[in-house]
Amino acid sequence: MPDRGVKYIPRAEYEARVGQEIGLSDWITVTQERINQFAACTGDHQYIHTDPERSRHGPFGKTIAHGFLTLSMIAEMMQKLPRIEGVKVNVNYGLDRVRFISPVPVDSRVRGRFTLSRVAEVKPAVIETVFAVQVEIEGNEKPALVTDWRARRYL
Repeated sequence: MPDRGVKYIPRAEYEARVGQEIGLSDWITVTQERINQFAACTGDHQYIHTDPERSRHGPFGKTIAHGFLTLSMIAEMMQKLPRIEGVKVNVNYGLDRVRFISPVPVDSRVRGRFTLSRVAEVKPAVIETVFAVQVEIEGNEKPALVTDWRARRYL
């Protein structure tokens, strides 16, 4: 697995970070190509996402990213978060209280802000982490979305 600048830390040190911001991703530009690819994968071709000409006259003045596209980008955003030493597999376990706060206009830049809310051993050699995630839009006061993201870490 490529390093990607990831820092691995002991479990006790990781657990000591509960309540703290644990990572901030790089900015990612949301291009029309990315939006179109997401539409092709999901079948969601609503004009506000895929038709720049028609969207110019719509409620947002241009195309916007799908909310679920923005949500799925959390996987890319979390790539440089510190990891717990000894974890063999990370698995998404779920999302709680997902809220789409602000639309993400095409060509905007977004990034993820991750606060570690909880670390708990749910069974031997399986740790569950919960992050409060905020996806920010560059230059916007309000985030694109907020959620609590649960993941299972298998030791």
